[in-house]
Amino acid sequence: MNFQPTGLLSRGTILWLPGWSMPVAVFGRLQAHLPEFQHVGADYTTVETAEEMLALTENAARRHGRVLIGGWSLGALLGLRLAAEGLAEGLVLFSGTDRFVRPDEERDRGWPEAYLRGMMTGIRKDREAVEAKFRGMLFTDADRQIGAEELLPGAGSWSTPALLAGLRVLREAECLAGMSRIACPTLLVHGTGDAVCPYGAALEMGERLRQSEITMLEGCGHAPFLGREAFLAEVIRSWWDERANRTSV
Repeated sequence: MNFQPTGLLSRGTILWLPGWSMPVAVFGRLQAHLPEFQHVGADYTTVETAEEMLALTENAARRHGRVLIGGWSLGALLGLRLAAEGLAEGLVLFSGTDRFVRPDEERDRGWPEAYLRGMMTGIRKDREAVEAKFRGMLFTDADRQIGAEELLPGAGSWSTPALLAGLRVLREAECLAGMSRIACPTLLVHGTGDAVCPYGAALEMGERLRQSEITMLEGCGHAPFLGREAFLAEVIRSWWDERANRTSV
């Protein structure tokens, strides 16, 4: 387990949970725009199994107490699991979903299981090709115009077992049963052009979570915080301060 503390402890701690195949460093620019928080991250690069990934995530939350969780994609799904267990003070979920695998009639909210099975088979044959294809799906033309694609860390940081473990979590994990137990405030940040986790997933979560708000980014893809760090840092700061003011009254 590798934690990377930065910043100043005044507003609390954010536990960052990255997306599939991504290092915690992907959040670095956003963290730099939120210096008033302490930042820690769960490192999935060397996990061997899905069970280890789930245990690492829970241990990270318990180690730091009730934290604000910033989760992206796979990390958002893991963050929802923590919140359902009462381990989150709040959630900031980028391009998230409460269930990634969907039947064909719900393609506006997730992917068919067969696609993930194909990725798992492909990783065992040519992991570089699978990662490259996935990365090509992350960005829209609007993202590329602001240079978001150039801010993505290089591929290859996760071991092959870790990549397979992450896909297994995406195939099997779902938070539908636990959504009613999530009482913490939640900020959903989602692009309307997301080809990996469609915007419909955010709308669905917004309906199921008791204290949720959606920041919609028109035309944005699956990595909404890249290239928009200053804007989203202010959104997060204002949202979190508003919650703190409500509870202090």
